[in-house]
Amino acid sequence: MHKYKYITLFLMLFITTLASAKVTIKGKILDNENQPLEFVTIRIDGTTIGTTSDLNGDYSISSSTQDTIKVIYSCIGFKEESKTLINPEGNITINIKMKLNALSLQELNVTEYRKQTGAMQKIDADAFKLSPDVSGGSIEAMLTTMAGVNSSNEMSSQYSVRGGTYDENSVYINGIEIYRPQLISSGQQEGLSIINPDLVSEVNFSTGGFSAEYGDKMSSALDITYKEPQSLEGALSLSLMGGSVSFGQNIKSFSHIHGFRYKKNSSLLSSMETKGEYDPNYFDYQTNLTYRFNKKLKVSFLGNIAINNYKFKPVNRTTNFGTSTDAKQFKVYFDGQEKDKFETYFGALSLNYTLNKSTNFSFIASGYLTNELVSYDISGEYWLDQAGTTGGGSGNAIGGELGVGRYHEHSRNRLKTSVFTLTLKGNTGLNNHNLSYGVVYNRENIMDRTREWELRDSAGYSLPNTGNSVNMIYNLTSNHDISTNRLAFYAQDTYKLMSKIGYFTFNGGVRMSYWDFNNEFLVSPRVNVGFVPDKYPRWGFRFATGLYYQSPFYKEYRMPVQDVNGNYTIVLNDKIKSQWSYQFILGSDYTFRAFNRPFKFSAEAYYKLLGNLIPYEVDNLKVTYSGINASKGYTTGIDCKLFGQFVPGTDSWVSFSLMKTQEELNGVNVPRPTDQRYSFALFFTDYFPKFPKLKFSLRGIFSDGLPTTAPRSTRDQSYFRAPAYKRVDVGLSYALLSPLADGERPYGTYKFIKSIWLGLDVFNLLDISNVSSYYWVTDVNNLQYAVPNYLTRRQFNIRLTMDF
Repeated sequence: MHKYKYITLFLMLFITTLASAKVTIKGKILDNENQPLEFVTIRIDGTTIGTTSDLNGDYSISSSTQDTIKVIYSCIGFKEESKTLINPEGNITINIKMKLNALSLQELNVTEYRKQTGAMQKIDADAFKLSPDVSGGSIEAMLTTMAGVNSSNEMSSQYSVRGGTYDENSVYINGIEIYRPQLISSGQQEGLSIINPDLVSEVNFSTGGFSAEYGDKMSSALDITYKEPQSLEGALSLSLMGGSVSFGQNIKSFSHIHGFRYKKNSSLLSSMETKGEYDPNYFDYQTNLTYRFNKKLKVSFLGNIAINNYKFKPVNRTTNFGTSTDAKQFKVYFDGQEKDKFETYFGALSLNYTLNKSTNFSFIASGYLTNELVSYDISGEYWLDQAGTTGGGSGNAIGGELGVGRYHEHSRNRLKTSVFTLTLKGNTGLNNHNLSYGVVYNRENIMDRTREWELRDSAGYSLPNTGNSVNMIYNLTSNHDISTNRLAFYAQDTYKLMSKIGYFTFNGGVRMSYWDFNNEFLVSPRVNVGFVPDKYPRWGFRFATGLYYQSPFYKEYRMPVQDVNGNYTIVLNDKIKSQWSYQFILGSDYTFRAFNRPFKFSAEAYYKLLGNLIPYEVDNLKVTYSGINASKGYTTGIDCKLFGQFVPGTDSWVSFSLMKTQEELNGVNVPRPTDQRYSFALFFTDYFPKFPKLKFSLRGIFSDGLPTTAPRSTRDQSYFRAPAYKRVDVGLSYALLSPLADGERPYGTYKFIKSIWLGLDVFNLLDISNVSSYYWVTDVNNLQYAVPNYLTRRQFNIRLTMDF
């Protein structure tokens, strides 16, 4: 009897021991782009044991020991993966790379077209690569087709977002803030964008409500990531306006990529109404170098050299304007020339250290140097005639001369700016939390030497006409050397939660900054919430709010002071305060299928309360600030975008925006200079069914004209609106060598070439004369005439693009 009792106890102890033996399986899950994949379901086959991966793709699951354990990994849009373990014991690490499900790939791209739950939207830069663009496929040209983004000058990479100025947009490359030249006043001078599209791997963009990690700007944040090549790759592009070449390689622990660009758009500029000798030369070199010492430590260098020279000798100009019942002609004969130079040198050294799987740190030292020179001496004799007159001083016909005179414009403006930046930032993952934090120090040195004036003679009388002396109609001087320091700190938390009612994302943070020029300390709290309901997964909702500041840069605190003789001198206003914007944004995405193809409709409504505004006026691309905090206002509107495959296999989109922005200027409510009340943009691509190698692209913009006023005047005195901006660019691209499908390998002569495209572009297809600014003619009676300065007309371009 006792014998059976001991056997029974032994069997129970053995079974209990087996039952208590555990095996723990952990690891990291990545997607096809080696990015952490969250909310992957991990389960033990034949049991109810399961878990999901966290924000960093990490997971951990435990089970009792068995002879065989089968672990199954599943996620919507990816192939199910499984691992079978034989006699597993203790702790086991299994890292999984999920593969896109070929059968549901189209469905994945469709249904998710990634509903936006945060402030940043991810943009596919490759979709715009072969599109017709005066600037050569720039990222900024693609942005101007997005809802809420506006540009009324095809030659410029500058853009306005939801009623903000060009200076209210922050741009980052590899986490480093980029600065733009300050003296540019027209698209002809600008040259090449700071962003080289051939080097771009990822584009994230926010039109408002962005998180605390992005600096003190009020309107938008553009976050660019450059490539780190995994193998030998490159691209070559040639056109009638210039060319570019890029190449990169990965050699064990060292990766490098380089890009050269050259642009000379003389033919495009010659389509403008001012005829003469255009001699622009724009050159740019950029590099991104990365060396990995080990899995935890890497060092990177981002470098840029840009040399943009613009030379122009005007000869004559004839402009016809007005209405059918009141047509006028403006004719000018010029003498003199303009020589401008914009040089930019930029370098950033980054040290990245991964402490463990959930924490990493980055230390960045960067330097930015710009040398800008705007120099011109141009005189002209002009005739303003009623339509039907012979003009040009050759006599009077029907209507007669309205004005005749001479003018002389002079400028010797030089600006040297250097910005040295030190940044320390980090990221820490805690369960479903992702903490980001950082501190930034800036040292700014600026040298400003400005001397510009204009002499105007109307019908033999110098303006302004005092009767006693010859005076300039405009005279401005500035002579300053200044050094300032800025310090900023930010901390934010991103939390993602899968609940019974749906998927939530939360982002909350604060940014604090100090500037010793005006001893101003700023605190900027920001919150963003996203939600995808479980019952209605095609819908996505988001809400963002926060207090955003526009910390003044040099142009914004230059205050022109007029003396008794009418001359202006620039004084730096050390009492200036940061403009602020209290933003409320509510948005939604809806994904659906139509015509058996994927689509996504997005809409955002927003309201921005504005304070401490620094009034400004815009002339072409030149933004002239008053240098004082003198107004308040608001901006409100709605942005809509329909994105999808209107044609199978190609992405296109249509965007539409309504907006109103207003400020109280000297006690009068007036529209702000960027009050573009409506905007419609279209980007469309198509493949021809019978000619699959032929691709068609169309980019169209139709937007409201902006408020404008006479020089040295303000909108509270008077203003009018320029005509609407209307432009359509089209392009045809033929694949001489078709792009390879995944898994294919070329053979023979072309084994190193991925694709070759030959293209024909037609810029401004409808040959519409869009207005960039106005030249003002004043007669002796002080009556002013606004003569439009038109942008480029219809132009053809041939291009060759090669990827290898």
